[in-house]
Parts: sequence; C-alpha cells; structure tokens
Amino acid sequence: MVKLVILSQGLTGQSHELKVDKTTVGRVDDNTFSIVDPSVSSHHCEVVLRGSDVVVRDLNSTNGTFINGEKVAEAVLKPGQILRLGQIEMRLETDAPGAAGAATRKPVDSTIVMKRGVSLTELETGGTRSGFDTAGKGFSKKDNKGNRIFLIAAIIVGVVILGLVIVALMSAGKSPTPQ
Repeated sequence: MVKLVILSQGLTGQSHELKVDKTTVGRVDDNTFSIVDPSVSSHHCEVVLRGSDVVVRDLNSTNGTFINGEKVAEAVLKPGQILRLGQIEMRLETDAPGAAGAATRKPVDSTIVMKRGVSLTELETGGTRSGFDTAGKGFSKKDNKGNRIFLIAAIIVGVVILGLVIVALMSAGKSPTPQ
C-alpha cells in the first residue's frame, strides 16, 4: 500500500491511499485527494502510478510543486521523500496501516499567493523581515554622484553649443563692410 501522509500542522496525519493509476490533488472537492488550504491551487498536481514508480506532475499551480525542496514539473517521488504543494508538506509512505479519514472541512474560495523576496518599500525604509540585518541598519539608497556629474557636463556642453549657435547667427547677420 502506498499513501501520501500530510505533515503540516492543522492537517497532520490526514492521508490518502494511492489506489488508482491517476490521483488528482488540489483544494477543490472534485480532486481525488482534496487538501483544503489556500496555498494549494484548485487543481495543483496529479500523482500517477507507473509500475513501481510514483510520478508527480504539476498542473500549472500558482505556488509550485516541490520534492525535497526542489521545484518540479514532473518527477518520481520515492518513499520517505517530502512533497510540498504551496505550504502543505506530505510524505510518501508504503505499507503503513490504516489511513486516517478526511475531516469535514469548509471549502476555501481562492488560492493565496505566497509572499516571496523583499518588497521595494522594505528596501527603501531599511526594514527587514528575515533577520539577516545584523548591524541594525537597513539598506541605504545608492549615491547618484555619477548621474550628477553627467548632468552638469551635459548642461555645460549645451551652453557652449548654444553660445556657438548665437555667435554664428550674429556673424551671419552682419554684412561684410566694403573697402
């Protein structure tokens, strides 16, 4: 017997035995294995039994499908490996007795998008969210000294060209004096 057992808090122990060739996994009820969590897409992935292999195929999910932390489009899942869908982690287990029944759950309407990276506001204000700022200082704005020098040089060249044009126009407007 092969099954997926959820490890994430709140759903810990919930499992699904892989009895059929293709099992769809997602947030909505029409999936073979429904996981009601906003980080899981409505139709997140499918698990296909190919001989002795268990193959996981991502269905263009919002937050991705990962095996042992590596993002996959399609890959073989081996017993003991961790499959992560959004924020939900589960392990592939074999020959484990008794699958836990799914509790009655309230459906979630839409997939949440997990925040990644650092926002522009955090960079500008020097705020940190991950604690990597050990000096107590945030990021500082880049000095634009090179841009200022370029701008000053461009203004000087422009004034010189304008002066030459005025001199040329003035000398063109004068008529030559007869001798």
